[in-house]
Amino acid sequence: MKSRDKAEVGSRLTAIGIIPVVRAESTDMARRAVAAILKGGISVLEITMTVPGAVGVIKELTAEIDPEVIIGAGTVMDARTAQACIEAGAQFIVSPALSLETIAFCKQQGVLVMPGALTPTEVVTAWSAGADFVKVFPAGAVGGASYLKALKAPLPHIKLVPTGGVSLQTAAAFIKAGAEALGVGGDLVDVKALREGRDELVTDRAQLFVDIVKQARAK
Repeated sequence: MKSRDKAEVGSRLTAIGIIPVVRAESTDMARRAVAAILKGGISVLEITMTVPGAVGVIKELTAEIDPEVIIGAGTVMDARTAQACIEAGAQFIVSPALSLETIAFCKQQGVLVMPGALTPTEVVTAWSAGADFVKVFPAGAVGGASYLKALKAPLPHIKLVPTGGVSLQTAAAFIKAGAEALGVGGDLVDVKALREGRDELVTDRAQLFVDIVKQARAK
């Protein structure tokens, strides 16, 4: 795996604009999801800690796939888990919640960190503590793009990544509302489709998300 500093990782995440949140019932399903996403033209992956053997999956992918692909870890709840993921090769760390300990550890390691936050106070607290991006979660449950736009008005300098409720129908609105990138889970990594062996559906959706982000940014 190519070694990158966190500024390069951050610029790549912004440029790609989509962070696929890989949740799966098995290691095999996770690897199939990864292959389908890469085939669809998205070269960034967030392997969540809910995947069985997630740290091992990160280590294997780091050794196996194109070094240009950026692999991160998701659903990281504490510094100890962050350390295991970074040692396995994760180049960014994402959490659904705000853990100041995890932010501090990732800063010390020089690894990009994206804690979860929802309220303005949590968002500002995360950013002030040194977050590189702030994951707004669950964005769809509190108003979607209109909520993100409301957050961005007083906080234009904070890089926000809405997650939860990002779909093919809502993606463009989130980009137009000021999202730095989009965290996309079930609407891209469709577990039902993977169960049924329809991996190509994930590839097709990856391509659609890429197109939507490009078009929304162009406008």
